[in-house]
Amino acid sequence: MTETQTKTAAKFVISRTFSAPLDRVWKAWTEPEQMAKWWGPKGFEADVKLLDLKPGGMFHYRMLSPQGQEMWGRMVFREIVPRERLVFINSFSDPDRGVTRHPMAPEWPLLMHTTISFAEADGKTTVTVEWEPYEASESECETFDKGRDSMQAGWTGTFEKLEAYLDKA
Repeated sequence: MTETQTKTAAKFVISRTFSAPLDRVWKAWTEPEQMAKWWGPKGFEADVKLLDLKPGGMFHYRMLSPQGQEMWGRMVFREIVPRERLVFINSFSDPDRGVTRHPMAPEWPLLMHTTISFAEADGKTTVTVEWEPYEASESECETFDKGRDSMQAGWTGTFEKLEAYLDKA
C-alpha cells in the first residue's frame, strides 16, 4: 500500500429478506440468464457479457440507463462459497473488460471490495451486501463516505428489481 492509499472508510452494509428459498436466490445471483433480468439500479437494463463463476473468474456486464447512457461494470471473483457467499472486487469497466473510473463521479473509488452473503430461514432468504473501497486514496474514501445515500438508493432499487423478478418465478 502506498502513502496515498488508505482503508479508512467504514463499510456500507445493506440487507433485504426475500420470500424465496435460498437455492432460487443463489441461482438468480449466479446464472447469467437470470442476472440479465434484474441486475442493476432501478430503471436500468443489464446485458450480461460474461459470467465465469470461479475464483479469478469475471462477471462483465453493460447497463443502459433510462436516458440511454451506456455503463459497463466488472467483478473479479475472489471467493465463492455456494449458497453462502460471493466475494469480489468490482469496478466500472469498458467494453474490453478494462477498469475505468465512474462515468459520473471520477473521485469514486476505482475498486470496491464486495461481499454478498446469503442466509435462509423459514423458506425466506436474506441477502446482505457489504461494500468498501479497496486500495483507495483518502479522497476516494471521502467520496465513498459522502455517497452513502446514493448507495442506499441504488442497492434498494436493485433489491426491488430482484424481488420483482423472484416473485414472477
